[in-house]
Amino acid sequence: MGKGSGFGKVILLNEHFVVYGVPSIVSAIEQATVALVEPFDGRGWIIEDRRPATPGYKEEKLDQQRGSIERVLKAAKIDPSRNPIKIVLEGDLVASSGIGASAASCVAIARALSDEFGLDLSDERVNEIAYEGERAYHGTPSGIDNTAATYGGLIWFVRGTLNVIERIRIRKPVEIVMGNTGMVADTAAAVAGVRERRERYPEKYDKLFKAAEGLARDARRAVEDFDLRELGRLMDENHKLLQGIEVSCKELDFLVELARKHGALGAKLTGGGLGGNMVALTPGKELQERVAKAIEKEGFEVLRTRIGVKT
Repeated sequence: MGKGSGFGKVILLNEHFVVYGVPSIVSAIEQATVALVEPFDGRGWIIEDRRPATPGYKEEKLDQQRGSIERVLKAAKIDPSRNPIKIVLEGDLVASSGIGASAASCVAIARALSDEFGLDLSDERVNEIAYEGERAYHGTPSGIDNTAATYGGLIWFVRGTLNVIERIRIRKPVEIVMGNTGMVADTAAAVAGVRERRERYPEKYDKLFKAAEGLARDARRAVEDFDLRELGRLMDENHKLLQGIEVSCKELDFLVELARKHGALGAKLTGGGLGGNMVALTPGKELQERVAKAIEKEGFEVLRTRIGVKT
């Protein structure tokens, strides 16, 4: 039996902007998806998805998941008509929008295939294969999710002909809270909407994109200086920019404001938006718990996790 894993992720700055070459900061989180691959006495491939999930997520993403697995198998040069396989997905990462669930599964499957078939895939090759799988979910993904899922840690990511992937050093891991709206988001539709509006209102969007680039550079300095108050302030500013490109929603805005009200140093949507998750910067167990409980009290699911964990 082959086995592999992929990390969940949180984007601290510049989802959507990253598609257009604006720098972004992403961190793997502690939770991960695990894939198992074993020979199957049948034809082709089958999947058993045991991941914990937001209600409706797995059902809504089923067609995309099937397309993704086909792409991963093709990229890995595995022919299931010759080698029938069963794929099992499990782990402690909740399958939901905005947490890198699809990328984590693509990376986990690629590594499990490598283990089962002796492919000896490098992390770089795993990342490339996972990107191909991500295309079934997101159309033209930036590559940031699969990069975090593959390499872990805290990453400075710039999309380009050759993506810039740089490790960011942080003094110690920092507690965060991720609040789940419970809404399953369509990231491909959100990305397409931004593209359409950017073409329609180029002057407005150019200003927003230029501001996002400045925020990213300031945020990298804040992380490296371990200035968490400044990082939180920049996350707040980034949420305003994401509202400006119309990828937030009332549920995300409510959770962001709730987190700030209860002491979070900063809060913003994370991921594709229009549902999915938000993230609050809550250093220290006490603050993390206070913000988490406030969100849970309103009936939303919460993930208590950390950024900057060594992998």
